[in-house]
Amino acid sequence: MRIRPGIEMASLTDVGCQRENNEDYFSYWEPDSDADFLKKGRLALIADGMGGYEGGQEASRLAVETIQNIYDSNASSDLRDALLTGFRTAHEKIREYAEAHPEFEGMGTTCTALALTDLHLYFAHVGDSRLYLIRGATISRLTRDHSYVGRLVESGVLRSDEAERHPQRHILTAALGAGPEVVADAPASPIELEDGDILMLCTDGLWSLIHEPEILEILDQKPVPAAACKELVKVARQRGGPDNITVQILKIATNGAG
Repeated sequence: MRIRPGIEMASLTDVGCQRENNEDYFSYWEPDSDADFLKKGRLALIADGMGGYEGGQEASRLAVETIQNIYDSNASSDLRDALLTGFRTAHEKIREYAEAHPEFEGMGTTCTALALTDLHLYFAHVGDSRLYLIRGATISRLTRDHSYVGRLVESGVLRSDEAERHPQRHILTAALGAGPEVVADAPASPIELEDGDILMLCTDGLWSLIHEPEILEILDQKPVPAAACKELVKVARQRGGPDNITVQILKIATNGAG
């Protein structure tokens, strides 16, 4: 895997302490050619499958690989459009797979994907995997959870700290492969990043156990992304690790273009 100068990147996935298989899937991609890299930049994806042993694994893999392939082959210079096309295609592929394999009825997956070109961040998102932006001493969540509990938080019924312990927090209201169609969240304009910014993608096996102030503290104590990933997974496992745990960290270096 090639990583051009401009970022430090690390990823780590762990089955956790109570599951037999890992239904999470992730990827980091850059185009082979430097000319394409200038246009398409970097792509990072994370997905958390559902639907039983093979169904969840297949859904998350299909989502990540399909979106990456569509993004790679898309001729559009509109990176947001390329991401959304990838999400729509992945949704259809997962539905087709489930129709061809009735034993996997109900399979689906969360997915969060980011595209980074120069210091411009584009992203698309379905489900409750998360994208955080860490800038200095602040952490902000860029995605909103498509979940039953997420709706309760948005409507003011629950506080966000209550939501992270709620017994129904895993019930999704949107996922790739679920329902006739899916509409991904994707900001209309890119987010402008700054030197030193950190982007963190993670599944709910991490964020449900490690709260935002703690994430900030760990990233401060472990400034190298690989070390931060290891520490985050270690803490999640120490707290019981009931779910698969996946994290991907991109730290913007002197400039995002390299």
